[in-house]
Amino acid sequence: MAMLEIKDLEVYYGMIQAIKGISFQVNEGEVIALIGANGAGKTTILHTVTGLLSPKCGSVLFEGKDITKVPAHKIVSLGMAHVPEGRRVFAELTVYENLKMGAYTRKDKNEMEQTLESVYQRFPRLRERKNQLAGTLSGGEQQMLAMGRALMSHPKIILMDEPSMGLSPILVNQIFDIIEEVSKSGTTVLLVEQNAKKALAIADRAYVLETGKIVLEGDADQLMNDDSIKKAYLGE
Repeated sequence: MAMLEIKDLEVYYGMIQAIKGISFQVNEGEVIALIGANGAGKTTILHTVTGLLSPKCGSVLFEGKDITKVPAHKIVSLGMAHVPEGRRVFAELTVYENLKMGAYTRKDKNEMEQTLESVYQRFPRLRERKNQLAGTLSGGEQQMLAMGRALMSHPKIILMDEPSMGLSPILVNQIFDIIEEVSKSGTTVLLVEQNAKKALAIADRAYVLETGKIVLEGDADQLMNDDSIKKAYLGE
């Protein structure tokens, strides 16, 4: 059984149809990449899966349970975390306070402290900056904080929206190394990313979106060597 299953999803913004009847699935332990140009519908899919948008029709199943109409805050407690585009850290709160916000669904204080320690080990910079206001961090540090905050809920699956956006090449490499580590530690990953080369390099499978439709899908290695993908998304 797929961990996450999207069936015949249609999403509208007013009269404009953003998602046109797409279906795909994410199996436990996979890294799945959604790639496509700006406006293809990638972020809309993540917002619909996490309950921030309501589809006109279709369904979202998480571990076999229909969560299409479940509110966003309840979806987090089921084991799904979302790292939004643009990071969206709480600028006026410290790094530590931001991380604690990520654990608001956790009841066991000892478990929360253990998770906090594991986040600090994965992101040493956050430990160094724990008392600093999040709004004063660099872009790369804010991305690390957004990822760390999502991991604080101890998710089964983490959805990442454009984690490399606006970062230097060195930081992009670091962020993708961390995504790989997160996957290897047992967390399933659904990755939306414009940097198709980087996304395909760490993904198991990928889906290519164009104007709200899936136009291609397959193993990431196959898509990396597909001539149409090379031309459209890999700059080759």
